This record gives sequence, C-alpha cells and structure tokens, in this order.
Amino acid sequence: MNVRPRLLDLFCGAGGAAMGYHRAGFEVIGVDNRPQPHYPFAFIQADAMTYPLDGFDTIHASPPCQAYSQMTGCRPGLAEQYPELIDATRALLRRQSAPWVLENVDGAGLAEQDDLFGVHGTLLCGAMFGRALYRHRLFETSFPLAAPHHPRHLTPSSRAGHHDPGTVISVAGNCSPVALAREVMGIDWTTRDELAEAIPPVFAEYIGRQLLEHLACEVP
Repeated sequence: MNVRPRLLDLFCGAGGAAMGYHRAGFEVIGVDNRPQPHYPFAFIQADAMTYPLDGFDTIHASPPCQAYSQMTGCRPGLAEQYPELIDATRALLRRQSAPWVLENVDGAGLAEQDDLFGVHGTLLCGAMFGRALYRHRLFETSFPLAAPHHPRHLTPSSRAGHHDPGTVISVAGNCSPVALAREVMGIDWTTRDELAEAIPPVFAEYIGRQLLEHLACEVP
C-alpha cells in the first residue's frame, strides 16, 4: 500500500491548490485563520504564521495576495488595508528542513526564475495548460522547478465581472458568468468569492508531480 506524503497547505482558502496536490499524490492538510466549510480535505482553523510545521513532508503557503494585486492597486489606499506577509512567510519556510512552495500573484516579489544563488522560481499561466484563462501566479520553491512553454496571449482578456464573447474570462472579483469561471479554473465546489481567490488545481498538480520527484531523490 502506497503512503501519500503529507503536505501542509498554509493559508489554504477553499482548496484550489489542495485539490491539485491531492491529484498529484499527496495527503493534504489545510490551515487557515477563517472557517473554510468547502475545503475538500482535512482542515484546521488556526493562524498559519504560528501553526507547528513539524511532522510534514512538505509545505505549501499562499499568503493573502490583496496587498500585491493589480486590482487592489487600482484603488488608492486599498492595498494598505491588507497585510503584507510574503517576507515573513518566506523566512518561516526557509527555517524548515522540508521542501516548500510559496505562491502569490504577479507583482508580489517572488522569484520568477532560478538564479546562481540557490533561489528557485517560476510563473504559471492557464494558457500553459491549454485553458482559456490568463491567470498568472508566481511559485518560489526550495527545489528546482521547470515550467511549460508560455503561449502568447493572442485573445483579448475581459475586465473582471464583464465577460464579452470571444474574450478570455477574468476570474477575479465579481467574476461572471460563474459557470464559465468554474469550467476554466477546474473548480466546482466553491462559492464565487472563493473561486476568485483560488489558483487552478492544475497549477498545483503540475508542481506536485515535480515535488514528488524531488522527495524521491531525497530518500537515502
């Protein structure tokens, strides 16, 4: 009987990343300071910044993105109302021996590529996986991570909440139509608001498969 590696999903939200890691082959345990009744796996309501990290094979963290997002930046003074937890979360993860993944939006200051000093990072987009979705997310990791080819964005993107036929839907804010947003995201168990904050499971599944290979190489 194969035992799934245990993955701690910090700032888990409703479980977009969790579903991807589950499909890749992990046992996922989510932690968030807010109730998450739609989270599809084991869930613990707690402060992700203080929750004990020992006993897990790997850790994924998605700190709140609102302070870094372009949509928040469009409204003067709004970004300052949200916490900036990237630096503190990175420092927390770097103190762990287990491999880790730190995820956030474009503009959050995460590594976007590997460098010569041991930093690993990449950007993922829905178009990389054949989805009609331009949803850029950055992933900084403690292990090397390859990215698929990034196709050019030839089809225009709609404004959030105002999808026009022939454009790529923007899954953010009051995303509409919700049925189309669910389809392109690959998520059918959340509310609209939860959906707008999630990452497509296919992103985490892609990373999770590389993470499993990394864990296998670490076994003596």
